[in-house]
Amino acid sequence: MHFVGIDVSKKSLDTLWLRQANPRKVKTRVFQNRRGKEHEVAQWLLKQTGAEPSEIHVVLEATCIYHENLTYALHEAGLQVYVANPARTRDFAKSEGFSSKTDKLDSLCLALYVKEKHERLHKWQPEAPEIRQLRALGARLEALEKDRQREENRLEKAEFNQSSERVIASIQDMIATLNEEIRKLKKDIDDHIDGHPELKQDRSLLESITAVGDVMSRELLSLIHSRDFRSAKQCAAFLGITPVHNESGDSRKPTKIRKGGRANVRGKLFMAAVTACTHNPDIRALRRRMEDRGKTGKVIVVAAMRKLVQIAYGVIKHQKKYTPQVA
Repeated sequence: MHFVGIDVSKKSLDTLWLRQANPRKVKTRVFQNRRGKEHEVAQWLLKQTGAEPSEIHVVLEATCIYHENLTYALHEAGLQVYVANPARTRDFAKSEGFSSKTDKLDSLCLALYVKEKHERLHKWQPEAPEIRQLRALGARLEALEKDRQREENRLEKAEFNQSSERVIASIQDMIATLNEEIRKLKKDIDDHIDGHPELKQDRSLLESITAVGDVMSRELLSLIHSRDFRSAKQCAAFLGITPVHNESGDSRKPTKIRKGGRANVRGKLFMAAVTACTHNPDIRALRRRMEDRGKTGKVIVVAAMRKLVQIAYGVIKHQKKYTPQVA
């Protein structure tokens, strides 16, 4: 097997092939991170190693969007691809004694990381094209909604300060334009989901859950279909709403949640969980049990978020509409 680390930045791909671990010998090359150039990385690795694609294990860190084109290109070439959590690789670098930080050292650290951990790492799998498009449409919609909120804030200030009529009219025109584009995008998202029978069916199942409406069903649909989750617990962990305990001997520190995954989905899920604590029978019962144990506030809401994800995962897995489990 051959192990490769790639340090990804906006402009470059620092690629390091670990030719030999002890004594350490490496082969490096820097590629441009540009659309259409990603396949050069796979071609270079295949030429240098002389190995079958399935024998080459490549790890890179999740870096916003700048790693995505490369992961698709490497996967299409047949290489074994892993997308590592930067926090995990930083901890590994510290354990290996990496005190300095350069692009080459980062790629070396990644190559050593995949050499040691590849049997326990989950191989990266591409999202289905319809899910990738749904996520892109959702991201654009969220960006426009934030722009509209900013314009509405400006309008409120302009009217309060009695700004010129021209300024107020300009802001109102911008809000009207954003409203129209948001309306079109929502329709495009609905049409996209309706155009894929599996997504349409799953969205219907999600909307059968009390407190899951149009927005939350879209977000959960995109989340659950984005990975091959083996359990609801794994899905909740990816989203960053699982508890982290810190206990040692007599020391007991407050439990926290391990934030990760998609913060925008987590924010919407928080609001849905608040509603579910009142209106969803199962989650309302969960809230009461936790209150009886002395729990309050965010602790209950985060537990409700996990419960909501579990219910959503369950209805999609079993292809059955939501039925309350409490008597």
